[in-house]
Amino acid sequence: MAAETRVSIVIPAYREGEHIRPVLDRLFESVRLPAEVLVIVDAEDDPTVPVVGAYARLQPQLRCLVNVFGRGPANAIRFGIGAAAAPVAVVTMADGCDDVVQIDDLARLVERGVAVAAASRYMVGGRQVGGPFLKGLLSKSAGRSLSMLTHVGTMDATNSFKAYSTQFVRQVGIDSRHGFEVGIELTAKARRMRLPVSEIPTIWLERQAGVSNFKLASWIPKYLRWYRFAFGPRLTAEQVRARASRGRQPAGTSTRRANDGEGSGQRVGRLHRRIRRRGAAEPRVRGRRDR
Repeated sequence: MAAETRVSIVIPAYREGEHIRPVLDRLFESVRLPAEVLVIVDAEDDPTVPVVGAYARLQPQLRCLVNVFGRGPANAIRFGIGAAAAPVAVVTMADGCDDVVQIDDLARLVERGVAVAAASRYMVGGRQVGGPFLKGLLSKSAGRSLSMLTHVGTMDATNSFKAYSTQFVRQVGIDSRHGFEVGIELTAKARRMRLPVSEIPTIWLERQAGVSNFKLASWIPKYLRWYRFAFGPRLTAEQVRARASRGRQPAGTSTRRANDGEGSGQRVGRLHRRIRRRGAAEPRVRGRRDR
């Protein structure tokens, strides 16, 4: 009898192509918990799709899904967690920067009761190797100051490599629509609900192949929004959703798009149930989307 899936591993990918193959090799070599692996792309013609499709013939728990929420890593992560079948979702990157050996440990922390388990570059034993100096300085300053001022439970709120309780994520929703700020958003929301957040040290390595899609200048205001959100009195899940959704709609975005895609919304819930029933089939999108 097949073991029950304990962790859903969500990997947002943008035109990685063959670069994703060694990342998948390390992941399947390292993860021991019963898991599904969801690679999320923005368009059906992304060169990552055929590579993952070929790999999935050897690893049936691997699927490639086409994100229908809009372009960008935040929407890919939002879509992937919404499609997750397990009670724990781990977000890791397709560029090989994260130490996937730690996925089991992060997932087990969530199973023990934390809402968010962070892989921390800035706690004792953690390290960031490589990467732009300014990006690293801002990230470290934000993480350490937020930990000191709010006792949020991690010194690395901005790292995307985290495990989440899928129940928690569906309670509070994901309001980010742009970059990789989902990590600090969900950490801030857990803090406002006074839910436990924990961390383990990690060593982050700058990618060795391909090109980073991190857009520092345009994404800083999004990070600052969630940094500020972490401060304040305790809130319920309903209050978190109400306050976080204020100002979510970007300029030029239709009301329909801005209100689309909450993981716990009825329309999105129906979409993800259809995806799971269809197994490896991919939802279709209109046209080509580029990040």
